[in-house]
Amino acid sequence: MELTLLHGIYVLFIGLIIGCLIMRKDTTIVCIIGIFGLGVAATGSFNIAISGLFTSFLYAITQLLSTILIISLVVSMSRVLLASGINEKMVAPVTRLMRGPSMSYWIIGIFMMIISTFFWPSPAIALVGAVLLPVAMRVGLPPLAIAMAMNLFGHGIALSGDFVIQAAPKLTADAAGLPVNSVLQASIPLVIVMGVTTTITAWLLIRRDIRAGRLTLNSGLAKTEVHQDFKVMRDPLNPTLRTVFALVIPLLFLLDVLMLIHFKLQGSEATALIGGTALLILLMVTLCTHRKHALEQTTAYLIDGLSFGVKVFGPVIPVAAFFYLGDAALVHIFGEVLPQGSHGIVNDLGIALAHTVPVHGAAAAVTVTAVGVITGLDGSGFSGISLAGSIAALFGTAIGTGADTLTALGQVAAIWVGGGTLIPWALIPAAAICGVSPFELARRNALPVAIGLAATTLAAMLLL
Repeated sequence: MELTLLHGIYVLFIGLIIGCLIMRKDTTIVCIIGIFGLGVAATGSFNIAISGLFTSFLYAITQLLSTILIISLVVSMSRVLLASGINEKMVAPVTRLMRGPSMSYWIIGIFMMIISTFFWPSPAIALVGAVLLPVAMRVGLPPLAIAMAMNLFGHGIALSGDFVIQAAPKLTADAAGLPVNSVLQASIPLVIVMGVTTTITAWLLIRRDIRAGRLTLNSGLAKTEVHQDFKVMRDPLNPTLRTVFALVIPLLFLLDVLMLIHFKLQGSEATALIGGTALLILLMVTLCTHRKHALEQTTAYLIDGLSFGVKVFGPVIPVAAFFYLGDAALVHIFGEVLPQGSHGIVNDLGIALAHTVPVHGAAAAVTVTAVGVITGLDGSGFSGISLAGSIAALFGTAIGTGADTLTALGQVAAIWVGGGTLIPWALIPAAAICGVSPFELARRNALPVAIGLAATTLAAMLLL
């Protein structure tokens, strides 16, 4: 399929956005101009392009709404846990293990990976962040490093393997015409190489920068810190009730985990269960803590949490609005403007790349990784893995071997990039919980993930 002006404009603005991120500049203006440019090129109408600016923002907000709400509710819950003194009681046992930044990084990461394996990273971040974030900060691990651990172990290792829920391997296996088990088995060594390389590289960089004073407890904080301005009515519970709630709250979240496994809930359903539980905990603790003032304080906690969620997402919505146009949003907003046979701008670019490289094992591995990276740029991680599976099958057939390995490689690359380690709006859950800038978090993750992708691509070449 022939690429059009729309594809060229999209690639141009991707380059400009990446350049802004590298220079640590805000990308809002670039994204808005990019959306307008795509609208004009797609429709030839200035008024439709102007309307598309609003519609694209609305589309992005709709796609991100569940994440905004879960973060807001968890933040609201964390406020009342702090005010009541329950938070200190809950984290006391963990404090004995998390005695320094190094131990904290690995405990948070491994705990995040285990929880994410069973019901995906976004709900897991809510659980891990609420309990372990204060302890890690207390022993000197900066919030930016905590967010990195959550991302790399959760949205990286756990989501790219997806060994329990198996949504990702099913999509790639179906697209490649392979059994799911073959893709799962082929992905194991690649997930291990990617995970070990990336997390160790990240920790070495974190440790270096902590020692040099370049990474502190104040590094990378979001420009708007809602909780710093929130005046909470400090009214600790009596020791007995604090102990009871400190035991009951983790048990409630553990019950959530069991329900997620038993009823096979995932994605938005899992997020909804965690969010509802957080809301019930907020109500129970507020009633017991503030008593006569419970009605007013419940509203205050909710307003604080919702304000936090909206303000943190503000800089991300324009970026998300632009990149969503690379997939289904373009047709949704501007109509059928792509040529016949198009699979969306991002997928078209991936297919074009796949047809411009020579066919042998090394080129196949590099190309499949590149296709995975490109399709991950929409920040979903899942929208392009079917394409990665299809391209992997083509190369596997051409070279006569390794279709399962190439399919697993494309899956790993797409999800590590788009699933929540490099694309700013996909980083929102961890960034919001830790109170850091998603753009700074993406910049910090970039080098470890790039090194990991290079090592994993090399490993795939050796396995072919």
